[in-house]
Amino acid sequence: MSKLPSASLSPDLPRREFLQFLGASALGLALSVRSAKADTDPNTGASSAVDVSPGPKKLRGLFPIAETPFTEDNQLDVEGLAAEVAFCNRGMVHGFMWPQIASGWTTMSEAERMAGAEAITAAGKGGYTTIVIGIQGPDLAAVTRYAQHAAKNGADALICLPPANVTDEKVLLDFYQQVGRITDLPLFAQCVGSMSVDLVVEMVKTIPTLKQVKDEAGVPLERIAELRKRTDDQIRVFSGQGVRTMINEMEAGFVGHCPYTGLADIYAAAFDLWHGGKRQEGFDMFGRLCAFTSMGTVDQNRLLIDRGVFKPTTKFRNGTAGGAASGVAGSGRGGAAGPRLTDKGARAAINHYLKPYLKA
Repeated sequence: MSKLPSASLSPDLPRREFLQFLGASALGLALSVRSAKADTDPNTGASSAVDVSPGPKKLRGLFPIAETPFTEDNQLDVEGLAAEVAFCNRGMVHGFMWPQIASGWTTMSEAERMAGAEAITAAGKGGYTTIVIGIQGPDLAAVTRYAQHAAKNGADALICLPPANVTDEKVLLDFYQQVGRITDLPLFAQCVGSMSVDLVVEMVKTIPTLKQVKDEAGVPLERIAELRKRTDDQIRVFSGQGVRTMINEMEAGFVGHCPYTGLADIYAAAFDLWHGGKRQEGFDMFGRLCAFTSMGTVDQNRLLIDRGVFKPTTKFRNGTAGGAASGVAGSGRGGAAGPRLTDKGARAAINHYLKPYLKA
């Protein structure tokens, strides 16, 4: 923490300048207090664990799961991945995660994942958006290689799914404890399946780097109160599952949300308004996403083409979640209402209804 300058009146500091310094200091203190109070419930006065102070590279906010583009001859499009990062930086999107389930990580070779991580971390250097690299793999040796590679290339944090088909919580705890020792980077656990609150609490208490979870196990909205209470609010809970209930999530104390990438700038705007003390405006911004979703489903990968992030010739592999018709507002697999929108229909709807709110 930087030291504040002394407030004593020096012979070299004229009285008028000294008073100006005091005034500036008081203003800075008032702004700090206002920022700290901005994220309190107006009805109860209770605060959440969200850090609403300004600045980049924070572990809170909108952390979309990246789509994975490929060239016409089925090669990983590293330029497209870099463009996706640039898109998030332009849109003041807080974070960016790759490669996870919606990215189709299981369809990629180790060489492709390494190349993609290098492109993403290079594009993210010096930017606003926090870069989180997924490190899950077939065994701990592979996880170790991915984690060390991400750290070497400048990732800001790591995220890891549990090993496939493992449900024994002692085994899962040991796994994450070993993963937490690989690097000093902040580690997200992506909780899925039957991973219990007891397991998550023990992970948070015994793994210094693991204070973040992307919770998709059970009913996350019903788990968060106990997770916060039993960890003394030291846990940062992120939502997944399409971020269909973002308002409820923010009310409950989720500090981050992981939708698809295509409209992440509008999600981020809703988050910033809500946590900046403008809850009605945040509600309205999220409502625009919900209204857009009600018009029909759209291919998430095509949405990034329509917004000029990916080239028109971009291809996608089977197994990437975004490649299926899914709700634009993150409604996930089959959650949106209405017919499937054509590319032309999606572009027209975005231009007509959402264009004034797009930042990227």
